Amino acid sequence: MTKAIDNLEAAQERAVAGRPKVGGFPYLAEMLRRAGVKRNLWFLPACQALYLTEHGPVMTTSTPLVSGTVDVPPFDREALIAALRTDQAGKSTFPEFLAASWRAGVIHYEVDFTARTVAYYGCNDEKYVEAYSSVEV
Repeated sequence: MTKAIDNLEAAQERAVAGRPKVGGFPYLAEMLRRAGVKRNLWFLPACQALYLTEHGPVMTTSTPLVSGTVDVPPFDREALIAALRTDQAGKSTFPEFLAASWRAGVIHYEVDFTARTVAYYGCNDEKYVEAYSSVEV
């Protein structure tokens, strides 16, 4: 493994170990930011994530949400916000959040760990941006 992968995986393990169930994303984000991750781009429904770190870029893949040729759901801002609030309340798993985001028409999202924002994108240039708070870890 490379230093970039080792560093990313260690930060993710620390984040999972200390992450609160409610409001856990800002904690995870802060752990990644402190580990030198600048941005994270998720691509749905493939469940591929690109981490841009000070040690180099790292790509991860997870089980895709769908397979084959599928229609892209229309972007539904309210459904996305509902998925976010459910996740923020600790009432969904990360895979459930990804699936709900896809059903809301999100094809990719980008986390900016410096600006503390997440931008969600639909396929027709729709965009929803949400800021998250800094936390102490």
